[in-house]
Amino acid sequence: MRLNNRLLFKRLFAVQSNAGDSSAVAKKRRSASNLNHLVGPDLAGKKVYIPQMSIEASALFASVFRSMGVDAEVYPESDGETLRLGKKLTSGDECYPQLITLGNFYKIVEDKNFDPARSAFFIAAAGGPCRFGQYVPYMKKVFRDMEHPEIPILTLDSESGYTASNDFQRIAWCAIVSGDIIRKLLLKTRPYEENAGDTDALHRDSLRMIGEIIERPAKSNKEKIKALQEGLVSVRDRFRQIPRKQNEDKLLIGVIGEIFCRLEDFSNNNLIRAVEKLGGEVWMSNISEWVHYTNFMHNYKLKTTNQSFSKEMLKSKIKSTIQHSDELKLYAPFKEDFKGREEAEHSWDILKRGLNYLPYYGALGEMSLNAGTSIYYHDKGADGIIDISPFTCMNGIISEAIYPNISKDHNNIPIRIFYFDGTETDLDRDLSIFLDLARTYKRKKKSG
Repeated sequence: MRLNNRLLFKRLFAVQSNAGDSSAVAKKRRSASNLNHLVGPDLAGKKVYIPQMSIEASALFASVFRSMGVDAEVYPESDGETLRLGKKLTSGDECYPQLITLGNFYKIVEDKNFDPARSAFFIAAAGGPCRFGQYVPYMKKVFRDMEHPEIPILTLDSESGYTASNDFQRIAWCAIVSGDIIRKLLLKTRPYEENAGDTDALHRDSLRMIGEIIERPAKSNKEKIKALQEGLVSVRDRFRQIPRKQNEDKLLIGVIGEIFCRLEDFSNNNLIRAVEKLGGEVWMSNISEWVHYTNFMHNYKLKTTNQSFSKEMLKSKIKSTIQHSDELKLYAPFKEDFKGREEAEHSWDILKRGLNYLPYYGALGEMSLNAGTSIYYHDKGADGIIDISPFTCMNGIISEAIYPNISKDHNNIPIRIFYFDGTETDLDRDLSIFLDLARTYKRKKKSG
């Protein structure tokens, strides 16, 4: 019988006896006992594999599992072999992110050291108007075809705002926010670095350091969050010390679009670095934006089904309040660093801007975020907007249809969608044309 997500995570992270554990694992579990999570029988002795959507979020999410005594590893880097293997598992009707995810999954299964009896796979899920909802059922089919139906697939679903057991959810949320902050520091620093490679090296070291803090046993969530705050301050101070070129006038380019494709460098042909090479600085939508959106829509669904004063609504409000509070605490030391690049504090700040184009109550998913965030970036002074989407993505196609109207209504700010499907394109040529439009727009802003 299929378990719903909440029951699944209660089962996976229920308190169990330590009998049969190695002394090292048992000691680690005892030291983290105040988190109220020990490994259940489904994951005992298994390694959990996590897709690499954002290198920051995936790496730190793996640390959350390890903090609870569960071995976890991020999928390998995507490359040409990823495409080759992904095409073997797909028919061509699937979206590009699914091909990439399956290709890297196949790499793991093909490895000579892979042990299906000691493995599990994690993947987020969603319903709504998107093929993303088919990832988990399709992966289960692939496992059956490979004669490994016993391999667990762990999932959280957007329908409930990705609700899981409380401590796991809270530390995972802090990991996502920490990853967003580190990526934001990377993108705000790298275009101006004096010595090529300094920012990337610090970025890698920062993920390692914050990951170690997440894995370290703590007496309480409060203690864990305080340690993360201190670690992020240390990261901030090191980023501030990177030598920078003086008087560099860069174009500010907001990047929106499909969450996987915009965050996974291989999937978008390293578009972010290409923008930087051609004279731009990227401000990219965070992963936390999507989590806030699912919380907002979960509450909206409860209201429209006469559950405004229900126990479920109370739980949802409490969760959203705690997440918002933790996010503010982690962002607090970066007020000066992110001046002019402040993230929207609430989903409503984004969604209200898109009401005249793709209202959230009718246009579900990333399309309503694309509309609102593109306008938010305009309001914050961006010189151009790029949407990164997989080829044939419905969210991208619908968003593209309304971008001309958004541009026209907002000083003709350049907005361009870039589609990706693994084929080679002259990305530098297309980006150069777009950035020329952004420069013209920037000059008009100054002269106006």
